[in-house]
Amino acid sequence: MDYDGFAEAYAADNEVNLLNGHYERPAMLDLAGDVAGRRILDVGCGAGPLSAALRDRGAIMSGFDVSSAMIELARRRLGEDADLTVADLAKPLPYADAAFDDVVASLVLHYLEDWTEPLAELRRVLKPGGRLILSLNHPIVHTALNPDAEYFDVAEFSFDAEHAGRTVVYTIWHRPLQAMSDAFTAAGFRISVISEPPIAPDTPSELRPQNQQHPARFICFIFFVLEAC
Repeated sequence: MDYDGFAEAYAADNEVNLLNGHYERPAMLDLAGDVAGRRILDVGCGAGPLSAALRDRGAIMSGFDVSSAMIELARRRLGEDADLTVADLAKPLPYADAAFDDVVASLVLHYLEDWTEPLAELRRVLKPGGRLILSLNHPIVHTALNPDAEYFDVAEFSFDAEHAGRTVVYTIWHRPLQAMSDAFTAAGFRISVISEPPIAPDTPSELRPQNQQHPARFICFIFFVLEAC
């Protein structure tokens, strides 16, 4: 996914929209808990909103993104001295072994067909017992959008989304839940949490899903906390 062409629009929308600003990011922060003094790597950090929130809670942050435009926006937010770099999760990462207490990865892995080397790299840069906290497209979304699709296939699919008035086509990889869990355990992680959280309590009423039995809950993303064995 090439974010360079719409980085500004995406970053502006990400701050305030329902799915990112009031659902995914609050859920990631809740799962991270007390991070004071912990060294954390933000994978696919984008314009840096999650890094900023974790830093405000006392974490020592590093981050990377494949998009140079996103890294520039993150630098504006976090400061010129912030530990940020352009890097690709599909390639070896520029960090030492066991450099981090935690890794956070918001809506990143589902862009990749093969998780083997990326997960191995994230395990490598984590200390033993460190946490990989991540969010992904919920596996039920694929068949919800594509009723003729087979849930148990690993398959690529696309959908449209709007950011600040601009329509963007996303192309991601669907994996059934077991394929996800198998990949995590094969890479040396133990699953400690699987979460399907509600939206944040302070979500403005105009952003809450309408005409739902449970307006604070809907299926969109799935969240994991993995422990490095």
